[in-house]
Amino acid sequence: MASEQRVAVVTGGTGAIGSAIVAALGATGHRTVALGRRDGDVVADLASESATRRAAAEVLDRYGRVDVLVHCAGVIDPMSLGEFDARRWRAVQAVNVEAALWLARAFTPGMAERGFGRIVLVASDTLWSPPDPRFLPYVASKGAMLGVVRTLAVDLGGDGIAVTAVAPGLTDTPIARSVNDAGQIEAVVATQAMKRPLTPEDTAHTVAFLASDGAQALTGQVLVVDGGATMR
Repeated sequence: MASEQRVAVVTGGTGAIGSAIVAALGATGHRTVALGRRDGDVVADLASESATRRAAAEVLDRYGRVDVLVHCAGVIDPMSLGEFDARRWRAVQAVNVEAALWLARAFTPGMAERGFGRIVLVASDTLWSPPDPRFLPYVASKGAMLGVVRTLAVDLGGDGIAVTAVAPGLTDTPIARSVNDAGQIEAVVATQAMKRPLTPEDTAHTVAFLASDGAQALTGQVLVVDGGATMR
């Protein structure tokens, strides 16, 4: 294994979108590390700060470096305002937002030493289309991600580290099908400029571009990958 081969860590790397990202990054020459809750190259419960920090240390110990961090892990846990529960709310924010910060804190010193790094957060296009009130914690967490992207882009840009986000639309995955029936998915496709269901590979290829040298002037931005359902 070449010592200069870039290492890419993908949280949620065993899920539908995450595994597609792992494959896309592997195809572009990265040594990939899938981080999952129950399986993967490294296993950790990202709802736990201590478990997340231990996972980061394990990655660095086993692989020696991290050049690309993709935070794809996410919790939906439908909840409207009338059902608000602080414990469940905090669990969503811990996985969707805070885990990315603990991992970034662990990996960015090495990125800065090498003068190259990529952090890509997987958000959601629900921020620009009227969101479903059932998904209050999830949508709020994705909005927080964009604040993280913009702030870290300024903080880390001087060290050659680019921070971006990808915001997929409703993608045909087992999780999406668990909270949307076929009619709801078809209704979303009908709003898209491109009239086809979105696939995990749509997001994965965008992430692979953002991790590449071809995206070296892109930072602090979010790329919406939803077939034109929203246009910004």
